[in-house]
Parts: sequence; C-alpha cells; structure tokens
Amino acid sequence: MPKVTRDMIIADILKLDKGTVPIFLNSGMHCLGCPSSSGESIEDACAIHGIDVDKLVKELNDYLESKG
Repeated sequence: MPKVTRDMIIADILKLDKGTVPIFLNSGMHCLGCPSSSGESIEDACAIHGIDVDKLVKELNDYLESKG
C-alpha cells in the first residue's frame, strides 16, 4: 500500500481507499466533494482549514497500514 504524503491530492487518497473518508471528516475536513479536493494537496487543505497536516498524514498512514 502506498504511503500518504503531504503533497498528495485529496481525491487521489480517496481513490486509494474510501475508508479514509471518516479520517478526513473527523479531522474537520468536510470538503471532500468540493472541486478543490480534486486538485488540492493535503498540505494546502490543512493550511486553509487550520488542521495539523502531520497528524492527519499519520492517521491516514496508520489506517492504511492496519489494513496490511
């Protein structure tokens, strides 16, 4: 399974695994369906929404690794 990085586009991560949706939502990022998510990196979106990018990337990677 590929690792999530701060420069990855949100829509690409959602395509990797739809199970990542709750992680984004729980972090306060409710814009997953907006057009920006298809061209915006996690880092950019986190900056706009005041979310800790490192924490979110870790949570996403922990989830993906748990699926083995």
